Amino acid sequence: MSNTYTAKYTKTSSGYMGQLVEWPEVVTEGATLEECRELLKDALHEMMLAYRQQQREIPLGGALFEQVAVEI
Repeated sequence: MSNTYTAKYTKTSSGYMGQLVEWPEVVTEGATLEECRELLKDALHEMMLAYRQQQREIPLGGALFEQVAVEI
């Protein structure tokens, strides 16, 4: 089975923080955006294993996001 999740990346003073929108507990940091992406994939994999071991339901992915423009 395959699923997709929506990643949100935030620039920090030490690099980037990555978090899954549909599964906020999956969060990590990396020095570069590329490193953060890889660490987030690893964190997702580890969280899925933990949820399966605990027989917990894995959150569904596939959220739809769009930018909302506003004048300030």
